[in-house]
Amino acid sequence: MSTHDPAGPEPEGGGKPSFDKQQPPAEGTPGAPSDPYGTPPPEPGAGTPGADPYGAPPRPSGSPYDTPGSYGAQYGAPPPSYGQPHSPGQGPGTAPGPGPVPGMPPLGSWPNRIAAKLIDYIGIQIIAALVVLPFANLSEQDGYVGATWLGYAMYLVYEGIMLSRDGQTVGKKLMKVRVAMLIDGSSPTGAAAWTRAAVFVVPALVCCGLLWWPINGLFGVFDKPYRQCIHDKAAKTVVVSTA
Repeated sequence: MSTHDPAGPEPEGGGKPSFDKQQPPAEGTPGAPSDPYGTPPPEPGAGTPGADPYGAPPRPSGSPYDTPGSYGAQYGAPPPSYGQPHSPGQGPGTAPGPGPVPGMPPLGSWPNRIAAKLIDYIGIQIIAALVVLPFANLSEQDGYVGATWLGYAMYLVYEGIMLSRDGQTVGKKLMKVRVAMLIDGSSPTGAAAWTRAAVFVVPALVCCGLLWWPINGLFGVFDKPYRQCIHDKAAKTVVVSTA
């Protein structure tokens, strides 16, 4: 038996019930049903290879090690510069000097070096003669030889002590030159100072006499580029200007 009341209001759509399926709302509109399989929505930029999920611009493809300097090439920034390495004896902002090592003063001139040596040698010989004079007659051979040997010994001790302090003797201070270590321009070490003094004095005392000093000096005249005499070669030193 039908339960439809003909006296009641007609259903919407002309009284004919609709059996058509309703179309689901379009994606992205309110009320859209969620994925029945639980698949999360795609992340922003997921379709672009190498894209950042948070919106950052995509990185260039390829390995950063493919080409030299690739980091600077990819990101447009050159590698940081840490400055040029400093040479020994040269600090930041110091222009290279004309000396044997960058930053060192120029080499001492031959006139100043010879004058400094004569001042020291003559001064020590005068002191030695004054020491020997009360005990020996300098007009005799024994007295003269004794004073000479004492002068040599005093000169060796004098130069070894003075050079190990600051690289200067009295004569070198007056002539504005000093002895420096070739490697870095510093004052001679104790070993270098005493080696230099011994090589200057001992050969003259033992075998060569006064001929040793011209030979030693001529060696320095022809030495390039540091003008080192034999005693400088032995001690690894060089004479520079302080003017």
